[in-house]
Amino acid sequence: MAKKIALVTYQVQEKYSAGVNDNEDTQLQAWLQDKGLAVEMVVWNNPAAEWTAFDAAILKSPWDYHEQPDAFYAWLRAMEQQGVRVLNSPDRVIWNSNKKYLVEIAGSGLPVIPTVLLPRGSRPDLAALYTQWNTDKIVVKPCVSAGAKNTLLLPQDEVTARQAEVYALIAEEDYLAQPYLPEVEQGEWSFLFFGGQFSHSLLKVPKDGDFRVQHYHGGTFRTAASTAAFEEKAAEYVRRFGADTLYARVDGLIRDDEFYLMELELIEPYLYLSTAPQGFENYYKALRHFLQ
Repeated sequence: MAKKIALVTYQVQEKYSAGVNDNEDTQLQAWLQDKGLAVEMVVWNNPAAEWTAFDAAILKSPWDYHEQPDAFYAWLRAMEQQGVRVLNSPDRVIWNSNKKYLVEIAGSGLPVIPTVLLPRGSRPDLAALYTQWNTDKIVVKPCVSAGAKNTLLLPQDEVTARQAEVYALIAEEDYLAQPYLPEVEQGEWSFLFFGGQFSHSLLKVPKDGDFRVQHYHGGTFRTAASTAAFEEKAAEYVRRFGADTLYARVDGLIRDDEFYLMELELIEPYLYLSTAPQGFENYYKALRHFLQ
């Protein structure tokens, strides 16, 4: 009997988009069906879903989870209690959903863009961060977010005037701050791994005058081959913090010939499968291992 797979998605399909012309979810569904698997698209918070009927539930595009994180976490734990295999694992996903993980990774010695936590309700000395990092711009973003939501770029000469704006945001939830690195204007690298094995890479570039690479902020992407050295550096993040994952995307930038992590995406990253000749096949090979 064919293995039955749920590709987990979200309700309002048009609300978020990866900025590509193809629909990776339906393409992946068709590819896996051609391989003999029974595959259904299932909305994660659909109360009528019969999750125990599936051999595995793969988090493909539940792109609204950050809008209701507590409900999402509760759903993941309920899946565990029902004995449903979730890929990636609930423990890994919950850890990865809060950008505080960047501090943990940095503490391991791997290169990460410097990060300071701004706890909910705090009133941090923002001006001191410019001196600490020897920079004239900082980036402030929520610890639980997606798609650059509520992400602010603060030039040093504006921080006093905008301090109240930042404090109002921090009053609602945890934030983090990072120095703005101009290398992001040259592009943000993404390295894709399936079953811990490198598959393909691409370069995402912001529009002129911006720092956000998402397409709805004017960013673009192109397939690009990196070097074996940088592929290996990206793989180290997966080995140490994404072990036993079906999929992982390592996002970062290169500065002074060193790779610096921006995000380790283990929840629902767009995988750009169609941009690589072996993208879908590499994914399937990794999934086959998990289904054995």
